[in-house]
Amino acid sequence: MKFNTKAIHAGQEPEETSGAVMPPIFQTSTYKQEAPNKHKGYDYARVGNPTRTALEKMIAGLEGANEAAVFSSGVAAMDAIMKMLRPGDHVITTNDLYGGSYRLFTKVFEPYGIDFSFVDMRELDEVKNAIIPKTRLMWIETPTNPLLRLVDIKALSEIAKEKEILTVVDNTFASPYLQRPLELGADAVMHSATKYLGGHSDVIQGAVASSNQEIMENLRFQTKTSGAVPGPMDCYLTLRGIKTLHVRVQRSVDNAKKIAEFLENHPKVDVVNYPGLKSHPQHELAKKQMDDFGAMLSFSLKDDSIEAAEKFMQNTKIFTLAESLGGVESLISHPASMTHGSIPKEVREKVGLKDSLIRISVGIEDADDLLDDLKQAF
Repeated sequence: MKFNTKAIHAGQEPEETSGAVMPPIFQTSTYKQEAPNKHKGYDYARVGNPTRTALEKMIAGLEGANEAAVFSSGVAAMDAIMKMLRPGDHVITTNDLYGGSYRLFTKVFEPYGIDFSFVDMRELDEVKNAIIPKTRLMWIETPTNPLLRLVDIKALSEIAKEKEILTVVDNTFASPYLQRPLELGADAVMHSATKYLGGHSDVIQGAVASSNQEIMENLRFQTKTSGAVPGPMDCYLTLRGIKTLHVRVQRSVDNAKKIAEFLENHPKVDVVNYPGLKSHPQHELAKKQMDDFGAMLSFSLKDDSIEAAEKFMQNTKIFTLAESLGGVESLISHPASMTHGSIPKEVREKVGLKDSLIRISVGIEDADDLLDDLKQAF
């Protein structure tokens, strides 16, 4: 079954009792039991819900996994994964990391005795040198947020397997339409389903897919014990959004390519970060690892100041200045003060996140209108 068909049918069957083509919203907190601890698959909605199950089967199918678990947000999914670790365990991750991930790692889990090494994961030797006997996990983000750097999933997964280290890939920027990390050797894949999977900026949700039974058992335990689960309405909205994932993302990618080329040739732009450009240092890896180049890009101005970036963003009329990404609408944001504001300035600058850096999530509007909006904003 090809991906475009999977987006409609993966893991899905008409609902048993009514024949409903779309899974109903089972808006219930509890279920009738025939006798104590004897039930037909569901007992309490924190543990399971039929609408949630339908979504989990869909995401597992898209990622080529045996199972998936969904959570109330992307960081809740990350939190559940990190709770598999114990004090003294060590994690290797990228030094170009989403600000929310950096905050969770350094402000929540470091105080509990989990150690983190932030390295340039593009350099395999740096990763190898960071491995210690207590390394338990590689947290891989690719393409990275917001500098759109790529990490070689296959190569890192091979290194990790030799040392019996788990690999988890944050696949939010690419979505399973463009990149399927499990096929490249990763142990698990994580999404902020708020973004491309939901696709309409109307739901907050996270997901993890894996064929590793130990990982999934741990996640099911966290679901039951910590309770960071999404409601059935949220699951329904994400499931409905996935039905058009391939159509939405492809249109956004087509638009992003045109915008990236325009920005690369603009006299006021310093650097454009987009894997689809031949000037991108890892353009060839993108061609090898991804099915297309994505709809996220970032660029810095020759006037490298927060003021210049703010002025530009305030001038846009179609691009909306807002957090998040992956919706049908085009969004524009300033990482240094928004999504990555929790990262210290010296850390941001060390990895190349400049004050003038602007991040764009390209939507599905007409490309000419988006280009005209950027022209007038300049």
